[in-house]
Amino acid sequence: MAVKEIVLAAVTALFGNYDVDAARELLAPDYIQHNPAVPTGAEAILGFVPALQEMGLTGVPHRVLAEGDLVVLHSTYENAQAFGAEKLVAFDVFRVENGKVAEHWDNLQPLVPASETASGRSMVDGPTEIVDQEKTAENKALVEGFVDAVLLGKAPETITDYISTETYHQHNPHVADGLEGLGAAFAAFAEQGLQVKYDQVHLVVAEGNFVFTAAEGKFGDQPTAFFDLFRVDAGKIVEHWDVVSEIPTEFAHDNGKF
Repeated sequence: MAVKEIVLAAVTALFGNYDVDAARELLAPDYIQHNPAVPTGAEAILGFVPALQEMGLTGVPHRVLAEGDLVVLHSTYENAQAFGAEKLVAFDVFRVENGKVAEHWDNLQPLVPASETASGRSMVDGPTEIVDQEKTAENKALVEGFVDAVLLGKAPETITDYISTETYHQHNPHVADGLEGLGAAFAAFAEQGLQVKYDQVHLVVAEGNFVFTAAEGKFGDQPTAFFDLFRVDAGKIVEHWDVVSEIPTEFAHDNGKF
């Protein structure tokens, strides 16, 4: 199976069919876990399955992209109280090795209804189709340049080299559409003493018109993980989704967030 098929089969077994035996066949025994609340190893996550079934947790993937051995799912979860809220939006990143899921990173955030977001867009709606496969490397380089220049603060004045000045659809619930919305949100954060600071990028996964990044930094004084997804069209970033989560001080393992 292709890496996407392996990951989707594993996720379906865990969160759709609650099939421990099927999931065990798809997970490496030494499965490396980065979710702060879940111990590492395949048997640890398999041990949660009966409780997940009892609470009725379900997951719906909206976007799936892959590069090399990494697969990114952009999903919503319902009946997810055990992970912090009834409804969550998530980015899950899986690494596949030798036909099995070998490592997992994620970021989870309570789902804000579209009626309550700054843009009127939901946290997961918008295009899902992967196109422009031949532009994967070009689009990845564009987003990496944006992250380095703007998010890491090396040349923020070059933002219009990367983000479209005509179309920029925003799915962060606190940010309105367009560069004006982005600027207004950052100004509002600054007024509250909440600087958004990216310090290091750990993962970049690109396929066609979609590029995903996982980074750590701070939101105010709180160590924070920033998982971002960008859609690129005609050489510019035109859409953005994200999931932002605090990095806790205590973990159920020694693997860290990244």
